[in-house]
Amino acid sequence: MNNIKFLDLQKINAQYAAELKQAAADVIDSGWFLTGERVASFEKNLAQFNNSKHIIGVANGLDALRLILKAYIDMGIMQEGDEVIVPANTYIASLLAISDNRLVPVLVEPNLQSYNLDIDLIQQAITPKTKAIMVVHLYGQVCWNDKLVEIAKSNNLKIIEDNAQAIGAIFNGTKTGNLGDAAGFSFYPGKNLGALGDAGAVSTNDDQLAERVRALGNYGSKKKYVNEFQGLNSRLDEIQAAFLVVKLKYIDTENQYRRQIAQRYLSEINNPNIILPVPVASQFSPAENKEHVWHLFVIRCEKRDALQNHLAEKGIQTLIHYPIPPNKQLAYKELNHLDFPITNTIHDQVLSLPISPVVTNDEVSMVIQALNSFSA
Repeated sequence: MNNIKFLDLQKINAQYAAELKQAAADVIDSGWFLTGERVASFEKNLAQFNNSKHIIGVANGLDALRLILKAYIDMGIMQEGDEVIVPANTYIASLLAISDNRLVPVLVEPNLQSYNLDIDLIQQAITPKTKAIMVVHLYGQVCWNDKLVEIAKSNNLKIIEDNAQAIGAIFNGTKTGNLGDAAGFSFYPGKNLGALGDAGAVSTNDDQLAERVRALGNYGSKKKYVNEFQGLNSRLDEIQAAFLVVKLKYIDTENQYRRQIAQRYLSEINNPNIILPVPVASQFSPAENKEHVWHLFVIRCEKRDALQNHLAEKGIQTLIHYPIPPNKQLAYKELNHLDFPITNTIHDQVLSLPISPVVTNDEVSMVIQALNSFSA
């Protein structure tokens, strides 16, 4: 029986084991574990990689989005009860960041081909209380176009990027996380750039926002024991920063390998029961399309559960991203009455295939063969 893991984190990190162990030893030997040289080094390196003016390391990706919105509130740009447009098809963290700040998430349907927020539907969701659009570069594909920018400008809205899944993706020469007014990054271990624990970052070119986010994530303090704001404790620690310094060096190479796997899946999966993802920049081959870093390779199938069982029987592990849309979760019972047909279709049919820097060509062939042998 083949045993192809969906994501083999042990094997991924084993590639850099010597560097990671040395990085950990260096932190231990330094005796300095928070807000030190490694965090500063990672922030500098990520800013250079992303061409962002400011990077602020935080505890996780959810906190990155929470702090951006909290900073805008503290700066007087937003207030309790204001609305933030967000895709209905996303991981719940996008909504949690909004509601945690007593702002109101306004859900908009995705595009059925890209699975990203349907930019053509944004205008009709805008009200006098709308203050921002949160775009999610879901599964690693850029969600951006000129119409989005025009809508934001004409309505005086901030654009906040949930860049948890798309580090390294590029739109017209600019990387995600540097397209909007601010962005949140996640370095959860399973992400394309994954720490060995929780970690995140905020990116922005706005000096005032960067200063406020950094203070808010440090108990609302710029100077020790002097607290200007009612803040949080959300700081990137030294050991995770040290690991991320190591792994950031390899992100472009690993993203390109993901593109090559995606190209094989797209060209060799040939089963009428399976709907393949459609990269937005279709004039490029998947291996050349920089607008997608393939954090996840997500197919659709009306008989999704049967397909997942079929693959499991052949030793291929798959996951569902995500089985329940945010508006159907108990956590958002006030949104349970809302109906989003496209979102429902996606959540009922999607299945994520193995794709990572350590999936071998032979394993890709096995996955393809198994998919092509499935009959509904």
